[in-house]
Amino acid sequence: MHATFTGFITGLSLILAIGAQNAFVLRQGLKKSHVFAVALTCAASDAILIAVGVFASAKVSEAFPLILPVMRWGGVAFLVVYGARAARAAYRGGGHLDPADGRVQTLGAALATCLALTWLNPHVYLDTVVLVGAISADFGPERGNFALGAISASFVFFFALAYGARLLAPVFAREVSWRVLDGLIAVVMWLIAFKLASGV
Repeated sequence: MHATFTGFITGLSLILAIGAQNAFVLRQGLKKSHVFAVALTCAASDAILIAVGVFASAKVSEAFPLILPVMRWGGVAFLVVYGARAARAAYRGGGHLDPADGRVQTLGAALATCLALTWLNPHVYLDTVVLVGAISADFGPERGNFALGAISASFVFFFALAYGARLLAPVFAREVSWRVLDGLIAVVMWLIAFKLASGV
């Protein structure tokens, strides 16, 4: 139980900060658009990366030494473009929670964006593969329980964020709230892109 609890707390602490992925999940939750699929995709992706970090991180880094630089610059490019789209949405306005809004993102597009924000973000690899993998080494044969705890934290967090966002629905019935959210998302995306590009 100690290993599982430590894994849960470790996993939760690493994903609490609002980043590119979390901001997207929050927005999907507010729009009530493909909420279950998006939350499940994020949690399942985390589960895969945590498993790799706990059981195979050393082998992966040896087999693919260039993976982090490639993902780093791919992530920078994606975040800059995504941030620009969010900034344009904030400038133009028009966001609301009208169920009849015909501009709802398709499931395929939502999942593609979700996967890109997850797998093109080097910080995800550093947090899950490198950091979680390193911490799990201290638990020896209990590493599996540690991984279970960390994976459970991801599922709890993403589903709570996605479905809990609905509590904010009255606030986001106003266009100005969407403009503020899109503006904040743009800033978050660009800050993360800057940090990745500068190696901070």
